[in-house]
Amino acid sequence: MAVLKAMRRQPTIPLALLTLVVVLVLDTTGQHLAARWLATVVVGAFVVWTLVQMIREMLHGRFGLDVLAIVAMVATLAVGEYVAALIIVLMLSGGEALEDFAARRAKRELTALLERSPQTAHIVEADDVEGERVRDVPVDDVAVGDLLLVRPSEIVPVDGALLTDEASFDESSLTGESLPVARSAGDAVLSGAVNGSRVVRMRALRRSADSQYQQILLLVRQAQESRAPVVRLADRFAIPFTAVSLLLAGLAWALSGEAVRFAEVLVLATPCPLLIAAPVAFLGGLSRSARAGIVLKGGAVIETLSRVRSAAFDKTGTLTRGRPALVAVRPAGGFSADEVLHLAASAEQYSSHALAEGIRAAARQRGLALAAAEDAGEVATNGVMARIGGRTVVVGKPAYVASLVPEFARTDLAPGEAAAYVAIDGRHAGALVLADAPRAESPGVVAWLSAHGVERVVMLTGDAEATATSIAQTVGITGVHAELLPDDKVRLARDLRPRPLMMVGDGVNDAPVLAASDVGIAMGAKGATAAGEAADAVILVDSLAKVVHAVEIGRHTVRVALTAIWIGIALSIALMIVAMTGVIPAVAGALIQELVDLATILYALRALRGPLTPESDIAAEHLEAGPKARRDHEERTRL
Repeated sequence: MAVLKAMRRQPTIPLALLTLVVVLVLDTTGQHLAARWLATVVVGAFVVWTLVQMIREMLHGRFGLDVLAIVAMVATLAVGEYVAALIIVLMLSGGEALEDFAARRAKRELTALLERSPQTAHIVEADDVEGERVRDVPVDDVAVGDLLLVRPSEIVPVDGALLTDEASFDESSLTGESLPVARSAGDAVLSGAVNGSRVVRMRALRRSADSQYQQILLLVRQAQESRAPVVRLADRFAIPFTAVSLLLAGLAWALSGEAVRFAEVLVLATPCPLLIAAPVAFLGGLSRSARAGIVLKGGAVIETLSRVRSAAFDKTGTLTRGRPALVAVRPAGGFSADEVLHLAASAEQYSSHALAEGIRAAARQRGLALAAAEDAGEVATNGVMARIGGRTVVVGKPAYVASLVPEFARTDLAPGEAAAYVAIDGRHAGALVLADAPRAESPGVVAWLSAHGVERVVMLTGDAEATATSIAQTVGITGVHAELLPDDKVRLARDLRPRPLMMVGDGVNDAPVLAASDVGIAMGAKGATAAGEAADAVILVDSLAKVVHAVEIGRHTVRVALTAIWIGIALSIALMIVAMTGVIPAVAGALIQELVDLATILYALRALRGPLTPESDIAAEHLEAGPKARRDHEERTRL
């Protein structure tokens, strides 16, 4: 089945192969005229088709290797070397098939953008019998003013006004805000935000097409359409290689006085090595990157990665993990830090709040076994109360804990930090401070890029200025642009120099800038599908170090492809010079050219392997970045 599909996409290959077999049979039976006419018709049709494609490319200002192939096929037909002409057709079609296969293989891992888009809404309607009923409708059918129900962990379908007293939403993929956002009745809630742990009601303010998520998708489409086309690597050699080949062939004809000499030389100048070497090398690079947990969308992405000179990073979920982690325990009232953390984490087993997992993880990391509760309950959006080992433990918001204990004091928080307050047996026990800390590898990735030819590294984020600056200083980035909307990111990315620009992000709000950048990389392990669809590359594992690997694979692959191309050019020119003497017939030259193809392919396969910087070395790279990076890394290690 796969073979049949491939033949339908590249019908020239089976047609040329079948024609070659028939022509050889006719030749062996003495029907030379019929063989010549059959080959002339088939090759002539291919020449006309190639000529039309070449003219279309030239009208768009692109000059490729097609003119050399056309001249070679016409010359071999003109001197009666029709078998050689058919071999040229086969090799040219094979190069195109390889390029097509490379592009299809690169894209098959990626999911569609609309899979992340809200598809269904729950409309609450009045009912004479039951009082009200909930009806599921396609999101496009939601009208302004409809009463909507959003269940826990569901995506908000359209922009609306919250009717429930209080609710919590994860807006990290829209705004870059790493911590859950609390909303009160009357507040606006954006489509694409993820509801927290309770059922909420809201009133639709906009239709789906006018809501935040759809506006971001529109920006993605506009950004993709605005990008300049990429020229194939082999096409850069087209004009000089064509000129040298035609010069040698013309010189051979002039010196010998035989037109057949022109064809014999030009057969060895067919651009098959150039057309095949790059696709094979890029296929190797694509396979290698897939093994490393990186999906690249085509050879052009590899080439752009190899030339990256500027890099821009989103903050939340990219430079940071996107999950709040415990950074400090601040006990009060005579309680110890381990006691406060142990009891709070035990109580947080019964909470669905976004901060709860960070508290539980910190307790486990310190070797504190979580205790079961005799009784527990969660007060939605406020906190949790549990009875553990005969002691009453409350963990939650400051106002909630303050209402339950006679003495209460807030703790000071740095930008980007949040606190869960703890009360034990009716006494204020302290606070647990959490923050979305930088990934351990982030400083190393920034340092590696700066040390390997990337001249400018900046942060583009929708988060607050103070939080963004703090994270940037920790990871070694000096250029910070904070509190940005998606179109602000696109505008800044377009103005960044030098080019090419690599943008790394993970959320829905990053999709437009990923599409607009020269090469966009999405952190796809847990990021939004919108980012993955808009990006040129998707990292499938939760490690920023893969950005370094993507650049390394790009550079290695292009080096291999260029070397393979130069091997093909050198061998072709050497053989052309030999063919000028008349010792290589046209058919033999076409077959010898296949050996040149084989040499370039074997070398191009080197793109499948090669050393990559170990992730441990990347994570340690920041030790050269300065004392602040070292102190921050040591502090995170202790916690």
